[in-house]
Amino acid sequence: MSKISESISRRVNAVCAVALISSCCDWSRAAETTAPPATPAIVAPPAGAYKLDKAHASLVLRANHMGFSTYTTRFSRFDAQLTFDPMHLSASKVQTTIDASSFEMAAAPQMCLDIMKGPQMLDTSKYPLIVFQSESVRMTGARSMEVSGTLTLHGVTRPIVLAATYNGGYAGMPNMDPQARVGFSANGSFKRSDFGITFGVPALGTTMGVGDLIDFAIEAEFTGPPLAVAPADKH
Repeated sequence: MSKISESISRRVNAVCAVALISSCCDWSRAAETTAPPATPAIVAPPAGAYKLDKAHASLVLRANHMGFSTYTTRFSRFDAQLTFDPMHLSASKVQTTIDASSFEMAAAPQMCLDIMKGPQMLDTSKYPLIVFQSESVRMTGARSMEVSGTLTLHGVTRPIVLAATYNGGYAGMPNMDPQARVGFSANGSFKRSDFGITFGVPALGTTMGVGDLIDFAIEAEFTGPPLAVAPADKH
C-alpha cells in the first residue's frame, strides 16, 4: 500500500471513530432527556377531619326478588364526615346522611318508584333522611374492622354493625391532588321489617315478594387536610 493510501485510510478511520463517539454521546443525552420522570414518594395521610368525595363514592343495596334474582338498587345522594387517624384506626368516627328521595332502580316503571318512595315503603316525604352514626371501631386485622353504630331509617333507630376495610391513602400529590385522600370499603345488612317497612315481605315459607333482608355495600373516598408544601430551597 502506498504512503498516500495509508494516509487516506488513517484519516477515514479517524473520522469514523469520531462519528461513533459523537453518536454514542448523542444517544446518551437523548436517553437522559427522554427518561420518564421519577415517581413522587407517597406520603402517609395525616390525622384530621375528612369529607366525602362524592365523585368517588357509591352506595348500593341488594334484596331478593321473588326468589328469582338478587335485585340491586342504590342511593345517589349522600354525604359523610370522617374523623381519621392512620396510626389509630380504631379511633375513627364517621357520620353518614342519605337523601331518602335519591333511591334509584334501574329502568324501573314510575309506579315501582312511587311505591318505594311512598308511605308503604320509605315514605320519603315523612322521613327524608337516613342517618348512620358510628359509635365504636374494633380492629379485626391490620386494615379490617367492625364499625358499630346506629342506623336511623323510616323514623326508627336501631344498632347495626358494618364490616369495613381501610384501602389506604396519601397526603396528596403535587400538581394533581392537593389534599389528603383516603379510601374505605364497607358492607353490612339489616332487616327492613325491623324499621317498620313490612310491605311486600314474603309470607313465611315463601319467596313471593321482596326480601326482608337488605344487603348494602359502600365504596368511599374522603379528602382531608391540604397537602403541606415543602419550603423553597434557599441558596
